[in-house]
Amino acid sequence: MTNGDQHNRTRFLNLAMIAVFDIAGPLVAYSLLRSAGQSAVTALILSGALPALGVAASLIRHRRADTIGILVLAGIAVGTVVGLLSGDPRLVLVEGSVPTAVFGLLCLGSLWARRPLIYRFAVEFIGADTSKGREFESLWQYPGFRHAFRLYTVVWGVAYLAEAAARIIIVETTSTGTALTVSKVMPYVVAAAIIAWMIAHGRHARREGERLAAEAQAAAAAAGAAPEPAGSVSSR
Repeated sequence: MTNGDQHNRTRFLNLAMIAVFDIAGPLVAYSLLRSAGQSAVTALILSGALPALGVAASLIRHRRADTIGILVLAGIAVGTVVGLLSGDPRLVLVEGSVPTAVFGLLCLGSLWARRPLIYRFAVEFIGADTSKGREFESLWQYPGFRHAFRLYTVVWGVAYLAEAAARIIIVETTSTGTALTVSKVMPYVVAAAIIAWMIAHGRHARREGERLAAEAQAAAAAAGAAPEPAGSVSSR
């Protein structure tokens, strides 16, 4: 199997796990449990076990814990406890806003660290021990690169705080089924929108850098080719 085939297989597996454990699975489980006569709280708690299983499977497959997975498990645990104690399905749904808000705060808080959180995630995604990862880390020396990743971190932080607030409003103003659907789909819509913006921003910044470099090179060439002013010829 080639590296490309392996990469496509891994991507397909990741998408399949998201579809089964994070989106379609919980929605189908909730609908079936409600049809079977279970209360909204019970159906939400039991359907929430699927995302927890997905996180656990990912931890076992990669043999390491990650920040997002830990936050998701913490949110599910909080929602389960609150739901059991209160009997209010809306409080169970609000749990999804907890890891989202925490992640947003972590992003903004990391701006005071030596490396912002989104940069650290990018290094982890590329692989710090690979040639591409080492090349990527070497770019940190450039001010424009550092500015870009601090900007990306701000955008992720603000967007996730806004998403958490929006999900709470949706939970409080819509039905349980609608709020559950939105809470499962919205994170991926928001993440896809931010990633698309990052790609577009990166391409624009690269083109702008290439243009400035070309202008600087042309200006240097023109200065070198300029004739010497009159009277500057040295005496022989």
